Amino acid sequence: MGFLSTWTFLLFLLGITCTTQGIKRSVRKRSERPNPAVYSNEDDFEWTTWFNVDHPGGKGDYEKLNVIAFYYRARVCEVPRALEARTTEWMPARSTGERVHADPAVGFWCINSEQPVGRNCSNYAVRFLCPRDKPLQVEPIWGPWSDWSPCLAHCDQVATQHRSRTCNSKQCNGPAAETRTCEGPSCPRCDLHCVMGSVNDQCDGCTCKDHTVLGSVRSAGGLPAPRAAILSTDPSPRLLTVTDHNGHFHIPGICPDGNTTLMIKLPNHTPRKVSVPQSTEHTSVLHLKLERAKKLYVLKNPENKARKEGQTAAFCCKVDGLPEPDKYEWFHDGSLLDRNQYQYDKTLILRNLTLDQMGEYYCRASNENGAIKSKSAALIVTGQNEPSCKPTPDSHLIRLPHDCYQNETNSLYYDVGRCPTSTCTGKLDNGIRCKDSVSYCCGISNMEEKEIKCQGYQLPIMVVTQCDCKTCVDTKSIVRGHAVAADTGEPMRFGHIYMDGVRVSRTGYKGTFSIQVPKDTERLVLTFVDNLQKFVNTTKVLPFNTKGGAVFHEIKLLRKKPPVTISSRETNMLVLGEVEGQDPIAEIEIPPNTFFKENGEVFMGNVKASVTFLDPRDISTAAAAQSDLNFISAEGDTLPLRTYGMFSVDFRDEGGESLNAGEVKVRLDTAQVKVPEHLKTMMLWSLNPETGLWEEEGHFHAEKKQRGKREERTFLIGNMEIRERRLFNLDVPENRRCYVKVRAFRSDRFMPSEQVEGVVMTLINMEPTPGFSTNPRSWGRFDSVITGTNGACLPAFCDEQKADAYSAYVMANLGGEELEAVASSPKLNPSSIGVPQPHLNKLNYRRTDHDDPRIKKTAFSINVAKPRSNAAEEANGPIYPFEKLKECEEAPFNAAHFRFSRVEGDRYDYNTVPFNEDDPMSWTEDYLSWWPKPMEYRACYIKVKLNSAHELNVRSRNMGGTHPKTVGQLYGIRDTRSIRDMDQSTVSAVCVEFKCSGMLYDQDRVDRTLVKIIPQGSCKRDGVNSILQEYLVNHLPLAVNNDTNEFTMLAPLDPLGHNYGIYTVTDQDPRTAKEIALGRCFDGTSDGTSRVMKSNDGVALTFTCGAKEVTRQSVFQQMQNSLGQATAGSARQGRENRRQRGSSTVARNSRRSTRNPYMRVQTVG
Repeated sequence: MGFLSTWTFLLFLLGITCTTQGIKRSVRKRSERPNPAVYSNEDDFEWTTWFNVDHPGGKGDYEKLNVIAFYYRARVCEVPRALEARTTEWMPARSTGERVHADPAVGFWCINSEQPVGRNCSNYAVRFLCPRDKPLQVEPIWGPWSDWSPCLAHCDQVATQHRSRTCNSKQCNGPAAETRTCEGPSCPRCDLHCVMGSVNDQCDGCTCKDHTVLGSVRSAGGLPAPRAAILSTDPSPRLLTVTDHNGHFHIPGICPDGNTTLMIKLPNHTPRKVSVPQSTEHTSVLHLKLERAKKLYVLKNPENKARKEGQTAAFCCKVDGLPEPDKYEWFHDGSLLDRNQYQYDKTLILRNLTLDQMGEYYCRASNENGAIKSKSAALIVTGQNEPSCKPTPDSHLIRLPHDCYQNETNSLYYDVGRCPTSTCTGKLDNGIRCKDSVSYCCGISNMEEKEIKCQGYQLPIMVVTQCDCKTCVDTKSIVRGHAVAADTGEPMRFGHIYMDGVRVSRTGYKGTFSIQVPKDTERLVLTFVDNLQKFVNTTKVLPFNTKGGAVFHEIKLLRKKPPVTISSRETNMLVLGEVEGQDPIAEIEIPPNTFFKENGEVFMGNVKASVTFLDPRDISTAAAAQSDLNFISAEGDTLPLRTYGMFSVDFRDEGGESLNAGEVKVRLDTAQVKVPEHLKTMMLWSLNPETGLWEEEGHFHAEKKQRGKREERTFLIGNMEIRERRLFNLDVPENRRCYVKVRAFRSDRFMPSEQVEGVVMTLINMEPTPGFSTNPRSWGRFDSVITGTNGACLPAFCDEQKADAYSAYVMANLGGEELEAVASSPKLNPSSIGVPQPHLNKLNYRRTDHDDPRIKKTAFSINVAKPRSNAAEEANGPIYPFEKLKECEEAPFNAAHFRFSRVEGDRYDYNTVPFNEDDPMSWTEDYLSWWPKPMEYRACYIKVKLNSAHELNVRSRNMGGTHPKTVGQLYGIRDTRSIRDMDQSTVSAVCVEFKCSGMLYDQDRVDRTLVKIIPQGSCKRDGVNSILQEYLVNHLPLAVNNDTNEFTMLAPLDPLGHNYGIYTVTDQDPRTAKEIALGRCFDGTSDGTSRVMKSNDGVALTFTCGAKEVTRQSVFQQMQNSLGQATAGSARQGRENRRQRGSSTVARNSRRSTRNPYMRVQTVG
């Protein structure tokens, strides 16, 4: 049976249809009459060399044994045992998908007419398994005939069938193959009826021989569209014609019956269908314009879910694009889920959840043009009897006033507790939804009031004692900032701001703007358009805080280059790059007659051409770069680009009408590409202003060009069209990527509890250093990330082999305030910087003032050295490999990281009820809450002028004034140091925050806060703003002001302005409200803003203080005693009231109800 198994195996490899019956008959016959060849072993045979005596032209490729033997008789046997076939490209015949035939006695053949329509046979070579050169005792015998090959004749047509047999001996007489003719089936009757013309040969449409369709196709932007395909829309579309170089086409035989539809296709454009209108004329004319293809884009990512075991979770993925996605795939922790098991499409439903289904889920959508992946969503599954929120609060230290030092802990910090910011299960219904109808978060369930011993008084404080699952606080995200020129800081006045092609806002006179981020926004892409045409239209991808709150961004705009006049009839060269002393990076070559009007007509005349180039060799241009330099790969991943320059083009006629340009050339000087491997991957890109992603526009090829008699230079040449998009990029994808861990703090104490969220961290990637073959002054990429509860992870280019190959600058901004980096001179302090030695030396940490103390301290530079897998000291941050983003985001506080801190200026805030302004869930329903209502934060400041030779601290003490549940009880304290006047050495001023009057959390009645303003040391009140004083007199009750060392008032209910010296701002974000109010207070106006204190404008109070500088020991000495008396008195009053009401004695840390302000424990529902 060795003969049978070997031959059958080889025929199976070839993909040949062979009759099993024939083989069986041969075996039965041989069993009756033994044949020595059947029982020979494999060592008796060997393969010949490969033969290729025919080509697939004509009817097909015929590699017949008799022909091969004619040419190579000495190299092939007369009766091969088997044969093997492959293409000349070394592809086995079984892998080609073509219908082929093989018989060792006849040879191998492939017939073109048997292949699918439009496809011919490949070029094949064969070899044979022949006996070795030693005699074998065999008898001449023929094997059985094979079955006839299938009849491939079409209906009413004739074809040829083949069959063959094998000679199983040394020599046989007679033919080894036979042929015969066969007839195809009768053609079906065509029942198609044509209203106009006659039925075509395929019986799938009508044809009108006397009618012709003429037409033209324009691409996006109105340019001619050569090589556009015009197809029929039959079930099997047929190519009818392609457009010529002018975008024109003509198709004879199309019937103008109103039912005929054509399909127009052009690469990178959306296919368009058009019907031929009904007509009695001999010619129909169609003018068509195509739109640019819409790449896949994720509109809605799946959301995080928290569930109990046995419940159901649904994840949804919404992707837009033309054509729409035709396939969705879902992944769990990177592994593809079985479609047959989960029956998913764009929605994944997980029923009867188990603990092992916890993890991260994302979707991948694809169509014929590419794919895209969504962001990952986390699924948390807890046991039926397990709490979804940890009931015990985490530690959270707050700083106490300077005179409240705690001997028990030997510090000025007190642990008030904090609930984790995480999703929990809550009370979910059984509905299957993409977005839960109610969102649940871990929040405060119980708080206790405690009293802290200070110098001469007791300070009340609320402490978190229990956490539970609560309804999430509804938050709103705000993006604000100002748009200014990158070179001079000139504001873009009254510019328009677009989102998804719709105008959503505009800038003010000073370039300021504020935008509420729409719900479910995944990626905020804004385009800033200057109506005065001074600046280039700028598209920015702005990070925002998804948890709510405001984030400030400064938008740097490139000033448009003045236009130059060129002739459309001539070849024009426009230079890209104007760094002094260096050659241009590239140039644009515009051939003659390339300009077109918006309607597609060729423009002849003078063109005003403005080309603005952002040159990365100038590091100051990094802030003005557009978008975030990302693109979508063919696999659907969002990947980074490294730029060699961006350029914006604006072509207009002399009347100001915009013009498009046909195919132009971009010549990139290879001498400017310092990393050799980038030459192979350099591409042209254009920016999609709706998605903020870069899309491929064209490729480059090398070309040498003579410059002068001896100088020969090599250029990369890329072709592109300038249509509706006007911003382009010279970029390469870069795969050497890492993440840098950075944290921001409220002070340089760098306490975990003092981390600041909502800080915009920005990293600018610098080119590799000299020795790594390029210019260290060029930048290649920038990225911005918003800090969360655990800092931020900034993407960066990195290298493992050479530590200083890539470097980066990192900076931080909070509400327009630049945060300060940790010092690197006179020597490095690893404990302050946050990175231990020796790793810190390898990263070469340098603050910007390292070599020159006159430079600002607001950034640092590092070598972005990818951690080595065999170096334990590098495995714990601050640089993480790209694939370890989650490890970076969840890194513990003791892991290495870089640090920024705010410049406090001796500013201190204390709230009786602690509240983290970065976490809305930390707000509690308490009468003593500084902010009485979430999502409506009202900030109030009073401006105080001090006549003193020194800068002094000023405190506001804020207590309940008129509300029966808070009267006499402390809301909080604010300490702020004054700022010296730049022109008057003996004058300073300070803006002090106080608690605004208004409704408390229950919205039942208002409280006019009792505010005391107390300067440090020996000061005397000289004056009160007369308008403010008049207002207070007219709005009783009036606070007593017998002590001239301070000022007391019942805070106004109305939002007064600068004329009163009071500054009030209400916003959906507490930090934004405070920043705006503080800016107005500094400026002394009701609508302006300033970072410079104007001591004489908009002042409410004036004090004159003694010339002697007050030491630290005397800070607030006068106030401390009165504060102690007041708080102690209020505590005594509370105890007396409880006794009067007959309540049982309660410990200091026992319950305090929101309904009864004198109870000591609060249960937060």
